[in-house]
Amino acid sequence: MTSCAIHQPNFFPRPSTLAKLVRADVWVVLDDVQFNARDYQHRARLATLADPAAQRWLTVPVHRPHGRDTRINELLLADPDLSRRRVGQLVRQYYGRSRHWPAASACVDEVLVALELSPRLTDVAEVSTRALLARLGWAGRVVRSSTLTARNDRSARLADLTKAVGADTYLCGPGGSRYLDEGAFTELGLTVSYPEPPRWTRAPGIRAISALWAFAMLGPAVVREELYTTVPA
Repeated sequence: MTSCAIHQPNFFPRPSTLAKLVRADVWVVLDDVQFNARDYQHRARLATLADPAAQRWLTVPVHRPHGRDTRINELLLADPDLSRRRVGQLVRQYYGRSRHWPAASACVDEVLVALELSPRLTDVAEVSTRALLARLGWAGRVVRSSTLTARNDRSARLADLTKAVGADTYLCGPGGSRYLDEGAFTELGLTVSYPEPPRWTRAPGIRAISALWAFAMLGPAVVREELYTTVPA
């Protein structure tokens, strides 16, 4: 069986997001939906090593060519040079003295290169996630939803995207169970699974922060073990 996770591109995503993606054979990057400035597409929360509740935003400023109607894949970097300096300096400030800094630093370096080479946020956010996944040993496939055809209804769209990439199981996050219509999947011969993220990813303070904290604090090997050995619900 082939599983599929569908998730918007997040900038240095949270541990709970990685917990879903590492279980999937295919990650469909939901890049053709409306940008939400209050979400995690262009920003991440950093936390001090000693106290994950002590947090601050790391934001990549973006330009919306079409105002509020701008889709994620249309977002442009407002100031790439400023973003490169801010990302490099702030992440090092928070995690540079950690035991596992080399692993976190390698992920950051990939993003700094992306900020230099691409004018689009989608590319930068996707690179940040790919960098983390690669160090967790994930060998799945990445496909952008903008390259696929799907219906507009939310559940039907997710089912169509799952079918389009050749998957037969859709991995749904806990929050998705509140709105998902499984009938849209059943009619296409697909199943829906609700993997439960590890408890530590939902702990107060850790719930909202970037997985960079876990990489720096625990190291990729421990994070990988925690995420891969959790049995889906």
